[in-house]
Amino acid sequence: MADSSEYPMLIDGELVAGAATMTVVNPATGHPFAQAPDASEEQLECVVAAATRAFPAWSARPIGERQALLVKAAEVIAAHVDELAALLTREQGKPLAAAMAEIQASLGWFHYFAQMTLPVLVSEDSETRRVETCYVPLGVVCAISPWNFPVMLSCWKIVPALLTSNTVVLKPSPFTPLTMLRIGALLKDVFPAGVLNIITGGDMLGPKMTAHPGFAKISFTGSTATGKLVMQSASETMKRVTLELGGNDAAIVMPDVDLDEVAVKIFMGAFYNSAQVCTATKRLYIHEAIYDALRDRFVALAEIMKLGDGAEEGTVFGPIQNERQYRRVIALIEEARAQGLAVIQGPEGPDGDGYFVPITIIDNPSDDTRVVTEEAFGPVLPLLKFADVDDAIRRANASEFGLAGAVWSRDVDKAVEIAARLETGTVWINENLYLPPTAPFAGHKQSGLGIENGMDGLLQYTDPKTVYIPKTA
Repeated sequence: MADSSEYPMLIDGELVAGAATMTVVNPATGHPFAQAPDASEEQLECVVAAATRAFPAWSARPIGERQALLVKAAEVIAAHVDELAALLTREQGKPLAAAMAEIQASLGWFHYFAQMTLPVLVSEDSETRRVETCYVPLGVVCAISPWNFPVMLSCWKIVPALLTSNTVVLKPSPFTPLTMLRIGALLKDVFPAGVLNIITGGDMLGPKMTAHPGFAKISFTGSTATGKLVMQSASETMKRVTLELGGNDAAIVMPDVDLDEVAVKIFMGAFYNSAQVCTATKRLYIHEAIYDALRDRFVALAEIMKLGDGAEEGTVFGPIQNERQYRRVIALIEEARAQGLAVIQGPEGPDGDGYFVPITIIDNPSDDTRVVTEEAFGPVLPLLKFADVDDAIRRANASEFGLAGAVWSRDVDKAVEIAARLETGTVWINENLYLPPTAPFAGHKQSGLGIENGMDGLLQYTDPKTVYIPKTA
């Protein structure tokens, strides 16, 4: 088993061991395979101090230099994609092709934001004054990323924060710390000391970070329950916050779709990454005219999609990432069975101690069952029959969450009308899971606060500063 010295933290430009260690488990086996650093409170103080020291010089650098360093960072990561993808599969569980795709997509964030500049807005240019608003950095950013897309969602935070002259302390999930630690080691000499820092630790580290007065902003991706605690903690010093939280995303399938054309797309939009995707379809409302036909196609697809170790060739779906979530998903399925719901499952995963859950379809449960009202964050999908589209929209909106949704129909104009009525920050029409760096991404209701990606997301790492310039002495 690899010890923690193979995966040091990046603090103030140096590779540093943790004060203690924590175990990292391969979810395909259920067994430990590495040790990661567990940072102490003293190390947290050191890293915040380092990022604070680095901020004045980094924020004084011309934006062209910051852009160039982002491109250089992408080139360094790109040269190690094979190594990083294999490590990501081992700690996260996703198939190797999906791990490769995650890292390659993450590079797009570096290249996209490296071409961006901050605007200067002129709100008045009269005979007496010119009023300009520019956008200034916040200071030290605390970035906390989750275990489902540990590389991509870390880059969503790191890249815009660095471009806008902030310094960063990233804490990956304790379940998936290794790939980002390795990326930190690769980028050690790319950015000046203290500009980018990566530390890891258990459940006690996150709350200490969000409460720390040295951070000007918290960017957090995770559950709504934890997001509320982050927001409460950040309020003590009025930290800026971006919270990308849970969803219970609904999709509506109209009766005019070509089932042979869309069945696989809808299926993968629900089960990609073993449904450990915030924006995956979690509730599928299907018109009664095509309900049986689409359900039967899903059952057939579940039978032929290989569930197994992501490192094995041909694997389509990997394990649940950690035991805690695995037990939660299993309990949800067992409760559905106990309630007498029709539970249809694909083939079991391999024997052993891995956290495998078969593709699970719940056939037309009532809307008040927990499998409908709660986000499983695992391969459990309720199929829900509807006759009237207004009723489907009402049921889709009957949730405290509003992250994303989808509409499937040959009538695009009608689909746009439906999309306008869905209470979510993102709606796809005849596709799903497409999230480019160019478009703002935000949750409605209890699915989050703030914006990521695009110019709107970039500005979340700044404060506006308005200067009134007189035209006469």
